[in-house]
Amino acid sequence: MFNQDILNRFQNEETPFYYYDLNVLQQTLDACTNAANRYNFHVHYAMKANFNPTVISKIRQAGLGADCVSGNEVLKAAEVGFDPSKIVFAGVGKSDKEINQALDLDIFSFNVESLQELGVINSLAGVKGKKAKVAIRINPNVDAHTHHNITTGLEENKFGINQWELNDCADALRQSPNLELIGIHFHIGSQITDLNVFKSLCVKVNELHQWFEERGFNLKVLNVGGGFGVDYHHPDTNTIPDFEGYFKVFDQFLERKPAQEIHFELGRALVAQSGSLISRVLYVKNGIKKNFLILDAGMTELMRPMLYQAYHKIENISKGDVAESNKYDVVGPICESTDCFGKEVELPASERNDLIAIRTAGAYGEVMASGYNLREKVKSVYS
Repeated sequence: MFNQDILNRFQNEETPFYYYDLNVLQQTLDACTNAANRYNFHVHYAMKANFNPTVISKIRQAGLGADCVSGNEVLKAAEVGFDPSKIVFAGVGKSDKEINQALDLDIFSFNVESLQELGVINSLAGVKGKKAKVAIRINPNVDAHTHHNITTGLEENKFGINQWELNDCADALRQSPNLELIGIHFHIGSQITDLNVFKSLCVKVNELHQWFEERGFNLKVLNVGGGFGVDYHHPDTNTIPDFEGYFKVFDQFLERKPAQEIHFELGRALVAQSGSLISRVLYVKNGIKKNFLILDAGMTELMRPMLYQAYHKIENISKGDVAESNKYDVVGPICESTDCFGKEVELPASERNDLIAIRTAGAYGEVMASGYNLREKVKSVYS
């Protein structure tokens, strides 16, 4: 990814910054849309993964919809040109203000996560004389087998309506004249690389689809969420996720009726590999038991390693294939002991001002940046 021309360019840029390879982004989008179109599947981009204006403009141009989890994400999606008929609004805690804004835009659907929320949307839509389209997010109690902080489909999680609430949910829908049930919605977690997990999800979707059909609800949409993972360890040799294999699972194991739409909400899989956090070595501290590389980027620029103990490949792109190497704890400048990107990372013998790339940072990187310690907002550079 980092040829000499790019390295020369980086030398003149103030660090830290996010570098987005727009060619990788386009290749990923092409692979996804080509595979999805083969099965007539509908893909919404999960805005929470990255809402960098240049990145989401490329995604909109690829024809994807937008999956939003806040009112401001809904407004941003509309602002950059996503068709409201392709915007879905999820989130376990939608405020009245956010719901009203989405109603005014006539978005495609609210993914509803509680019985009380059904009543609130019905009431607010009634005031506006509108009928809100809703999909019921059901907690399927399917284990995604990922980090517990990014698992969302178990009964212990806060998301979705539990299956034992479905009879009450059906009654509420029948008594809500300002709601139109268009489908059911699921999302079981993030960074899922075992496709068997999605087979288990299909079995549960089929079961719950039948449950609603038996009670007289005609479902136009089956929304199976996202969560498809990427290869953080091999960003150069496994850059594009296997979208064909992913979508094929749902084509084979999901039971759908003619004209029924299958919707997906992909985020990380579309943008992660296109982004790297570029930083510079401020200081090298060599100790008896530990060597430290202190970077000018920290947890304020990339939170994932500190929040999830997530792995990102770390490279010294100034040194290339230097034979001599050391092991370093790669840390940032933030006044917190948890401000560490990786421990005992084997890198070429490194020096002050070397450029460090933290790879596969295009998802949940820039969007989670903060101003803690009065840090400046991290900037972006594009290929």
